[in-house]
Amino acid sequence: MIRVLVCCPMSAPGTVSHGRALTVSCSFDSRNRTLDYHSIFRTMTTSLLSLAVSLGVSWTCVPDAFSLQLIKPQEEVICGEDEIFVDDKLPEEVTNEEIVEEAWQLVNDSYLATGRRPWSADTWLKKKGDISASSIQTRSRAHEIIRRMLASLSDPYTRFLTPAEFSKMARYDMTGIGINLREFPDDNGVIKLKVLGLILDGPAHSAGVRQGDELLSINGIDVKGKSSFEASSMLQGPSETFVNIVVKHGKCGPVESMKVQRQSIAKTPVFYQLRQANYGSGPVGYVRLKEFNALAGKDLVIAMRKLQDMGASAFILDLRDNLGGLVQAGIEIAKLFLNKGDTVTYTVGRDANAVNNIIAEASPSFSAPIIVLVNKNTASASEIVTSALHDNCRAILVGERTYGKGLIQSVFELHDGSGVVVTVGKYVTPNHMDINGNGIEPDFHNIPATDEAFRYISKCHKPQQE
Repeated sequence: MIRVLVCCPMSAPGTVSHGRALTVSCSFDSRNRTLDYHSIFRTMTTSLLSLAVSLGVSWTCVPDAFSLQLIKPQEEVICGEDEIFVDDKLPEEVTNEEIVEEAWQLVNDSYLATGRRPWSADTWLKKKGDISASSIQTRSRAHEIIRRMLASLSDPYTRFLTPAEFSKMARYDMTGIGINLREFPDDNGVIKLKVLGLILDGPAHSAGVRQGDELLSINGIDVKGKSSFEASSMLQGPSETFVNIVVKHGKCGPVESMKVQRQSIAKTPVFYQLRQANYGSGPVGYVRLKEFNALAGKDLVIAMRKLQDMGASAFILDLRDNLGGLVQAGIEIAKLFLNKGDTVTYTVGRDANAVNNIIAEASPSFSAPIIVLVNKNTASASEIVTSALHDNCRAILVGERTYGKGLIQSVFELHDGSGVVVTVGKYVTPNHMDINGNGIEPDFHNIPATDEAFRYISKCHKPQQE
């Protein structure tokens, strides 16, 4: 089973269109790729943020955000010498009843009700009893039962994905080899990495990697103590090139070295150019970010550095019509502009009192003033970036009120290749504003002169750190 963290884009109800968002409002090539941003899981201890994801495909919903923190580390066990690692069941070996129960269990473990209708564990348990009362003869019938079961929650973002729909998510694979990594601490508190999920028949799966394997090294570099995001970055590289990894199979299996060929489906979401006119004195670097996919962070950094070398003294970051995508990508991009210790966002899971503060851990990569362009279709992960830069006095906002998608969804792959998207949490801005259903109001409706933008930012007051 693959779990991905993302923010999803919006689309017409009941429709799926290529091009955006993984999580609700997004779509991943689940069978060809897997994403996981477990650094977010670690920072957000609620359960997958997407990854607030607006991955790959536009959905009938707005972008979703996922929180990795809702996933609890599995307990380590002491294995006997005769213990054998058993691989997951193949899709054809999973019964219809097992698929339905798997979807039910995911909701039972992770779902966060955010609408007017409260969620009851007792009511949900009764639904399981009603479903299991009779046999399910066909796989299509099992999928229909899951759809109705999820629809009963009255949550537009919690929904079922067919195998074909789930397979649209590949381009959100952050590793390039089709695996999702999860962080877990050993007995001494040192972070290790395990394969939470992987794309069936993807590069890693074909090479012999299996769910539950521990990743030990990448190209000869020990990954102990590294975050899942760091490891995912180390795994990335040009498509068709190779990366050498060492894994330990299962909990007690053998250690194996593998040579895995990277396979990239994602296309760059970044367009950039140097602009001279209308914004005041000095050239301005214009960067448009279409979505938060696996290449967003890397390509944005490349674009901005090139614009700096060309003489840009300020930047315009265009997030108009960006419906979201991978939450972790959004968080990492926001950190590029924030000072160490600045809050990127707060996340909340089932326990409303457990608020997780995601902060920037290092000095900013870019310190020049920023103008962020937004409109009514700026949603999910885009709103995380927008609010982080605005509330921390790094940018002014220009355009229209944003969409207002502040929920976090997790995308899970079921054992037959289908999937479910489940709302697992919500996020609020550094200024503690709940944007879900509200959106973010811009500072200006039209782009001001650069000098005026600078003055506006200089008068900004940052939120008090908790």
